[in-house]
Amino acid sequence: MRSLLPLLALGVVCAVAEARQPVRARKAMVVAQEPNATDAGLAVLKSGGNAVDAAVAVGFALAVTHPYAGNIGGGGFMLVRFADGRTTFIDFREKAPLAGSRNMYLDANGKATRDSIEGWRAAGVPGSVRGFELASKKYGSKKWAELLKPAVDLATNGFTVTYPLAESLKSNKLLAKFPESNRVFLRNGKPYEVDEVFKQPDLARTLGRIQKSGASDFYEGETAKILASAMKANGGHITLDDLKQYQAVERKPLTGKYHGYEVITAPPPSSGGIGILQMMATLDGSGYEKGGVGSASSIHYMAETMRRYYADRSEYLGDPDFFKVPTLGLLSPAHIKVRRDSIDPKHATPSSQVKPGGREMSESGETTHYSIVDEQGNAVAVTYTLNGGYGNGVTVPGLGFLLNNEMDDFAAKPGEANMFGLIQGESNAIQPGKRPLSSMTPTILAKDGKAVLVVGAPGGSRIITAVMQVILNIVDFGMNAQDAVDAPRIHHQWMPDKLYLEQGISPDTVAILKAMGHDVDHNRGVVIARVEAILRAKDWLEGGSDGRGAGKAAGY
Repeated sequence: MRSLLPLLALGVVCAVAEARQPVRARKAMVVAQEPNATDAGLAVLKSGGNAVDAAVAVGFALAVTHPYAGNIGGGGFMLVRFADGRTTFIDFREKAPLAGSRNMYLDANGKATRDSIEGWRAAGVPGSVRGFELASKKYGSKKWAELLKPAVDLATNGFTVTYPLAESLKSNKLLAKFPESNRVFLRNGKPYEVDEVFKQPDLARTLGRIQKSGASDFYEGETAKILASAMKANGGHITLDDLKQYQAVERKPLTGKYHGYEVITAPPPSSGGIGILQMMATLDGSGYEKGGVGSASSIHYMAETMRRYYADRSEYLGDPDFFKVPTLGLLSPAHIKVRRDSIDPKHATPSSQVKPGGREMSESGETTHYSIVDEQGNAVAVTYTLNGGYGNGVTVPGLGFLLNNEMDDFAAKPGEANMFGLIQGESNAIQPGKRPLSSMTPTILAKDGKAVLVVGAPGGSRIITAVMQVILNIVDFGMNAQDAVDAPRIHHQWMPDKLYLEQGISPDTVAILKAMGHDVDHNRGVVIARVEAILRAKDWLEGGSDGRGAGKAAGY
């Protein structure tokens, strides 16, 4: 197949020209968005570690080799289904600093500034190190120091720069704005070339301290003190108290049923799990699949379903520790029926006519993803993030890692769009210690007592719709893991009122959708997330690494 890497590195192409076979293995599988990280996780599994052990190793390795999104300066979610059927969800999402306030990103005229996107003030309190430690201590089987070793070695000895990484660094305008990021990642104007070795000694020392002392170094020790001091010197909000008080938490996953499968997914502060369950329930019984995959009728039904969920998301999702999320109402059969019945099978509904929720809403929330299955049948899906690519652009001097710009995932000004175009309400307004609403959607499907699909994606607001479409491609259209991941995708998020279509969808189909009233964006640059999936197909595990990126699936 013709190489897609030059285009992929620039985020230009999304449809894969030829069908690719999934990577197949009998016992265990790791799929991640950077090959060195995949290899680190697979080595842990081969040495007797379980899926949680491998997840920790992959997470720290990505912090070295995938600076675009891999992180210890951000946060995320880990979804686990154990072989015996138990499940858990570890929330290590960033938090607003204690100095955070509702209007902290508004200027004197009440307009939102870019301070929630770029620079020191954009960072929420990072959660990744605390989250990985919680997972390791409670569910891992190997020593912490052993799980950190691959990352420490990669930072110390370096790794070979690939074409996608070289192009990504060269084309990024944000890193050059901040002296330390410019020095570390762009060598002060001499960016790394393909096949050069990229060493990160400051990050190696930071990871070495975490390897030796655990998360306490990051939140209370030398790393914490350096970070808090740098924040104070540069007008940031994160203090030593913020770091000391940060805790990861375990939550109960959301579960549902779809066409004979148990769907296990992310609870709030993720908006993704509720989105997956609501949208698939709306599609169930609609007959959307009768037109066939990629048909105008199936795309229309999916788009209208997406439109209605994102309207609900704008009003009713937030951090459950601060806001009573009406989960039962959003997933109630009555609400689902109202949403399904409101879809006109022949015409698009203008988003201005689609309002959030209704009376039943009362009760009685840039990224990378990896999926892992071990020999015992334990399954782990991890999505974690810096929010935007390379986060807020700031590398902490002396520590070597980039910080997140996760504060933009709050509603900096309720009712106005954030960097992903999402409109959010008071439920996601900034409060001290609050976690911002997220689109991250790690999801596991189970059937007959086994995990059969482990899936998730980066991609901002497009994560939820991308993950759902991969599930539908497998469950409703019978695709293998690779075909399901590579198939062209669509996205609608209510506002802006636009239907995004990836390349690979027929021009005739596009014309029909326009005639139905959809405002279609079918430009070559449209990319709907990058999904990483593992599918259990009879006696084989199938790994599907998204052709929109440069990841790797590997198993044994």
